Amino acid sequence: MAQQRLNKYLATNFGVSRREADILIQQGKVKINGTIAQIGQRVDDKDKVVLNGKQIAHQELIYVALNKPVGYVCSRKRQGNTPTIYELLPSELRHLKSVGRLDKDSSGLILLTNDGDFAFQMTHPKFYKYKKYTVELDRELAPLHQQMIADFGVKLPDGLSKMGLERLNDGRKNWDVTLSEGRNRQIRRTFDALGYKVIALHRYKFDNYELSGLEPGKWERFKK
Repeated sequence: MAQQRLNKYLATNFGVSRREADILIQQGKVKINGTIAQIGQRVDDKDKVVLNGKQIAHQELIYVALNKPVGYVCSRKRQGNTPTIYELLPSELRHLKSVGRLDKDSSGLILLTNDGDFAFQMTHPKFYKYKKYTVELDRELAPLHQQMIADFGVKLPDGLSKMGLERLNDGRKNWDVTLSEGRNRQIRRTFDALGYKVIALHRYKFDNYELSGLEPGKWERFKK
């Protein structure tokens, strides 16, 4: 391994972002060859990097795409009898972290990785990574409400919600939704604020990554 900055090494091999790695270094939790590490230090494969007393070893970067079925949660532990997405993965992949989430009642593309930098760049709002969904509503969306969502935004307790909308058929109940944010249940809450209920929500694209014939509950590895 060629020399690299310590924060990048931690991001790659410990699954945190570089910003989080810098915080760990500043807190004095990281040692290199027995000496407390400093921000900006560089390491190579000859160095012994220890975090909180545990050696951090170089590991293979893994990227997985999963087609999450309805009825599964993205947490590691079951919520009551509700299964988790990790039960769909083999044991050797269950250490991966999900890149963003989908709620239990939603389906579609979930990315998982041990690459902290990749996860950070895919989820932090400043990078504007677009996600695309198909959404079915309980009734037809009024043209005025379509304009509010797409052009002006809908006020939610955590801020304004604005989404791209495109009709999927001759009616007005099924929509293609484009979102650049990742706030909790944002799509559902936006429609709910206007008096609609989301019957079905399916994510099929996350930035450049897209479901391509992957059956519900199945997964595949991909290259970044």
